Amino acid sequence: MRRWRPRWRRWLLTAAALWCLWQLPGWLPHRPLAEWAPQSTAVQDREGRLLRLALARDDRYRLWQPLSELPPRLVSAVQLQEDQWFDWHPGFNPISLLRGAWVSYVAGGSPQGGSTISMQLARLLWRLETRDPAGKLVQIGRAVQLEMQYDKAEILEAYLNYAPFGGNIEGVGAASLIYFDKAPADLSLAETLTLAVLPQDPSRRLHSRGRSLQPSDGLLAARERLFQRWQAQYGASAAEQAQLAAPLHLRSVRALPFEAPHLADHLLRGHAPPGFVHATLDLRLQQLLQSQLQRYLARRASEGLDNGAVLLVDTRDMGVRALLGSANWHDRRIAGQVNGALGHRSPGSTLKPFLYGLAIDQGLLHPGTMLRDVPTAFGPFHPENFDGRFQGPVSATEALVRSRNVPAVSVAQQLGRAPSSGEPPSLNLYRLLRAAEVADLASESHYGLALALGGGELRMTELAQLYAMLGNDGQWQPLRLRQDDPVAEGKTLLSAEAAFLVRDMLRQNPRPDLPAASRSARLPLAWKTGTSWGFRDAWTAGLVGPYALVVWLGHFDGHSNPALIGVEAAAPLFFEIVDALQAAGIDLDEPPRRWPLNLRQVELCLASGELPNADCPRRRHGWFIPGVSPIRYSRIHRRLPIDRISGLPRCRQPLPDDTQVDWQLFEFWPSELARVFAQAGIPRRAPPVNPACPERSLAAATPNEGLPPVIASPQPGLTYLLPSAPEAGWQLPLRAHADAAVRQLYWFVDGAYLGSSDPSSASSWRPTRPGTHQLRVVDDQGRSVALQVQLAREG
Repeated sequence: MRRWRPRWRRWLLTAAALWCLWQLPGWLPHRPLAEWAPQSTAVQDREGRLLRLALARDDRYRLWQPLSELPPRLVSAVQLQEDQWFDWHPGFNPISLLRGAWVSYVAGGSPQGGSTISMQLARLLWRLETRDPAGKLVQIGRAVQLEMQYDKAEILEAYLNYAPFGGNIEGVGAASLIYFDKAPADLSLAETLTLAVLPQDPSRRLHSRGRSLQPSDGLLAARERLFQRWQAQYGASAAEQAQLAAPLHLRSVRALPFEAPHLADHLLRGHAPPGFVHATLDLRLQQLLQSQLQRYLARRASEGLDNGAVLLVDTRDMGVRALLGSANWHDRRIAGQVNGALGHRSPGSTLKPFLYGLAIDQGLLHPGTMLRDVPTAFGPFHPENFDGRFQGPVSATEALVRSRNVPAVSVAQQLGRAPSSGEPPSLNLYRLLRAAEVADLASESHYGLALALGGGELRMTELAQLYAMLGNDGQWQPLRLRQDDPVAEGKTLLSAEAAFLVRDMLRQNPRPDLPAASRSARLPLAWKTGTSWGFRDAWTAGLVGPYALVVWLGHFDGHSNPALIGVEAAAPLFFEIVDALQAAGIDLDEPPRRWPLNLRQVELCLASGELPNADCPRRRHGWFIPGVSPIRYSRIHRRLPIDRISGLPRCRQPLPDDTQVDWQLFEFWPSELARVFAQAGIPRRAPPVNPACPERSLAAATPNEGLPPVIASPQPGLTYLLPSAPEAGWQLPLRAHADAAVRQLYWFVDGAYLGSSDPSSASSWRPTRPGTHQLRVVDDQGRSVALQVQLAREG
């Protein structure tokens, strides 16, 4: 009995050693089967429609699908076709191998391998040659290795994702998407069985017919045989049987969609992970906008308009719904593969709404504030309007809608000043662009006031973010290109009140393509055009219900074209897209927004944009922000006592019972505006002058009225350079705008009298000493204003 104990122990140790040897491969480090080969990336729109299927690094189409996400019917069909004993064998099936060897080498029949799913996966992973017995033995060994290192579910999952389906297509995920444009879970029984039989001989079972594939008779016969087995084991409904009799349609790789190429390129270059990438884009909207752009450019090709870009953003979640980076990605003539939505271009006047929004927030104006559209020098900068004309006084709304340059620069000059010492300056346009994460900006001094007129450059995507900010009550958020991108928390750039008022101002911009009678019935749109210097870029950007829409026309090489004017080139396309969206049934209703509580409406004098005095003849209602908006009483309209005999104003206030006096209404415009009206031939009822009256008598006849003078030259905030050596004739011009009742202006420097001038002409000052000087002007009514002038020596 004792001599058997050593044998028993040796047998036990031997069995343990064999068991350890068997288990050793599983204990050794081994990588997940999903990492054995690179995967493709499928870019889909927000509804799951395929935009692009990109090749894996090894130039194969391969989309990994976890076994848990594959339909059980597909898994069962593959096992029924390939390996019914998969769940029980150790990696190889001896009976199948013996049967295959007998048929192949003894009976002389067609070669049969008898390979299990594990053996087929081993051949695929290690690229084995298994046509001879030696190769078959290596295949069996590798299959056993797989069984020891991975569980059955992992092996089955890997086979389903690496099985060959014809050409460079591997795995049921890629095959289902390419051949049937479906996810595996959406396949019909007929399509499922087709995929199950394809890996056995895919090159012979599919024939190419252009952009489609023709199934061979062998494929259909193999599928029918599998269906008979399926029906015997699982059953099939009448509808499923009818599917087998219907023609089988398979899509070729050459017919794969190539939609939204610029967006897909951007996502793929941005290191999109393998697998499925769900974009925020809506393919239906993308195709609609693409057809509109191409048709529009075809109509205007004779004008040299051959390229453009369009961006549509849903302001509710900042998702990009459509992105056209060029008119045609495939057109080399226009460099179509360049993504115009990401190129830096001059925005023209499209930034002006944000100037006015900042000015509203900083209490500089309200929509009805009258601004001066008159020839003005801002240091060395002399802006002009696009039409070369000046319109005199214009409301802030009119200045924005008509894109007047001088008022915009004047507003820009006033923005961003520190409210008091020690406090940081508020936003100006440059700081707003910085806060909006506009990339590649130069220094603020590089642009100066020209930034207000499009002197900088930005991307279409950045411009869309700014207009979306207007739609989102002043809250700036970055764009989202992927569905899994989080919706960022808003960054406040404008108050909700200012954003509301700017939207309301832009909605008063009439559509150029409609008669006035029909405009009110159309969708209210907040929109703005822009034209870059030299006619290189034509823009239109705006808010269309819940969407921000930006349209650009131009050329990527930057060459000029006189047809590239925003309102004439880009605006018609903008409105054609809007009309097409409406015709397609897209919901363009305004999304619910937070009502700005600190807003009121007040009656304004139409001519001045200020609170009407008793003599203002025409009035309207306008918005303002209590405690912020600058509101004062209008001083434009005043009544003068006119002598019935002479027709001239009385020099003194008449007695109440004077029957020889008529109190008539006149307009007292500041001197520089009165000159513009006269030059433009615009009639204004200016007050008549009585040469017999002393200078201050008109003020006596209109007590408590009139505006103080405004110094136009020199300008605040500038440093003037004195010549290094005294030069004869060098002098600094002194100009001021004065009330219509003023006849004379008096100039003082550091308390010393310089001289006088009338409001229509300039005086002069020849300074000799650098430093800070106080300049004061006093009108003949006793009203004055002072300015600090900075002088420095050249060199």
